[in-house]
Amino acid sequence: MRLLLGVSVALAAAPARASFLAGEALDTAADVMAIVVLIVVPIVAIVLFWLVHILPEKFAHQRHHPQRDAIQTLCLLSLVFGGLLWPIAWLWAFTKPIGYRIAYGTDKHEDYFDEMGEQHKAGSLVREEAYRLRDELDAMEARGALPPKLRGLKDELARLRYADAEARAPADARPDKAA
Repeated sequence: MRLLLGVSVALAAAPARASFLAGEALDTAADVMAIVVLIVVPIVAIVLFWLVHILPEKFAHQRHHPQRDAIQTLCLLSLVFGGLLWPIAWLWAFTKPIGYRIAYGTDKHEDYFDEMGEQHKAGSLVREEAYRLRDELDAMEARGALPPKLRGLKDELARLRYADAEARAPADARPDKAA
């Protein structure tokens, strides 16, 4: 009985196919798949490899890292050496440049000061940020000569501090406050 049931099930089964396509459709699908695998996949892989390898450079730019240009060069070298230098660039982008701060008095890239100067000229810089920026420029000047552009920004911030001091002085010297 079991044998008869097994034979009838085997005979009733439809023939198996390896693909849902047949004939010309199968050939066309194979051609399209070959083109995708041989051309599109390598291009996408190269682009993704490149995008991942410039991430340390992007983070260094966002964080105003003073050695951003060196990190960029290391990222480019990492592309040439197959990604071996990429972890070093990644670590470098996220480290605090303590030695740079000791040597130059700041741990920011010059573009940071340009951006802050533009914000100061636009009037969107908070006074505390302006004072902190002035202190950083003072520390940089103590280490060496400031570039002319940064010296001009420092002088503008000094005028701001003196204007604030003059604005507070008459309020403290009022006769009604003394009594």
